[in-house]
Amino acid sequence: MKKLAVTLGLIATGTAAIAIAREPRRTEEVRINQIQVIGTHNSYSQGVDPRLLAMVDAKLGAKLAAFTKAMPEKMKADWQEYHPNFTSMSEGLSYRYTTLTDQLDAGIRSLEIDINNDPMGGRYAHPAGFAALRATGVSDSQMLPYDATDMEKPGLKVFHIADLDVRSSCNLFTRCLKQLRAWSDAHPDHAPIFILVEAKSDAVPVFPNGTPPLAFDRAAFDEMDQSIFREIGRDKLVTPDQVRGTYATLEAGVLAHNWPTLATSRGKFVFLLLTAMDPQALAAYHEGHENLEGRAAFLRATPGQSYAAFLLLDNANVRAREIPERVRQGYLVRARADIETYEAKVNDPVRAKRAFASGAQIVSTDFYKPGNAYGTTYVVRLPGGGEARCNPVNAPKGCRLTR
Repeated sequence: MKKLAVTLGLIATGTAAIAIAREPRRTEEVRINQIQVIGTHNSYSQGVDPRLLAMVDAKLGAKLAAFTKAMPEKMKADWQEYHPNFTSMSEGLSYRYTTLTDQLDAGIRSLEIDINNDPMGGRYAHPAGFAALRATGVSDSQMLPYDATDMEKPGLKVFHIADLDVRSSCNLFTRCLKQLRAWSDAHPDHAPIFILVEAKSDAVPVFPNGTPPLAFDRAAFDEMDQSIFREIGRDKLVTPDQVRGTYATLEAGVLAHNWPTLATSRGKFVFLLLTAMDPQALAAYHEGHENLEGRAAFLRATPGQSYAAFLLLDNANVRAREIPERVRQGYLVRARADIETYEAKVNDPVRAKRAFASGAQIVSTDFYKPGNAYGTTYVVRLPGGGEARCNPVNAPKGCRLTR
């Protein structure tokens, strides 16, 4: 009996979609961990005022270099894997985006949203960096515009670094989610969209009277989950419970390749939670949910943990052998095409090519369209075009890409 093979591509109207075509030979049905998509990093960010970045470079540049140099060797190796090229703060933040929907329209199928705990509201409403700029004589009208909509309201706030990198296209997490749902409803056949959510709690003490971030506790993560369930809808989600199924642990379901099929996942979202491996934040999300039972998001993990399904292996140069192995085993992996803008600066596509070749299902970039602050031609696009492609490492035979 003939089976169906999945063909990925663009339909004639230009809207990205996943079509199904008959093949003359037997094939397996493609699952969502057997595709590859391109994503953006800190997708909400609208950039930092250059004068503010120059101020931070002057205050932190030498201290950061000394801090890195003084690290114990093991810590330094771990640091350098995720920060392989020493750059200034201004270079590391030299990117910006428009709206989340613009990126989805362009074929991006993974977005990254940073959340900050603000249960009472107003905690981050008056960034200390802006006050520091005003103290030098810079007026508000001379700064890059800052939209403070929703910042006084209680709820999870969306920005990168408190007091510094705060210009966001949607300040409130629920507002971001509403935008995602609206776009999805208008494009019901889209490939699954992978949303990385990073819970931010690290302080960057640069400015006088700065605001230290609040830690994430169980209440904050419960708020995150309920916001996702309410604004996106349970019927529009691929959740850990679905992948675990009847297996004893979530990881057992992953290793059994129990991810849902692409055909049943059209129009849906997969949420992936990052906590910078902060033990307290990790525990706050999975304690009492050892396999993420009832949770909305998959949690960054390491193989061997009962809830292991999603791995953050950003450096495909360092993990060139491990990523394909993990992908074949069934894990979902995110890698980066460029890290802290270095590749755009030197116009080097090698990391991007390795990331795509590794089979990491999500390859994130800050430069999905032409034009960057360095004036180079560096740009990252999904090989073959379209919104998704058959994974080069684990896609079943018969999976093919059409445009």
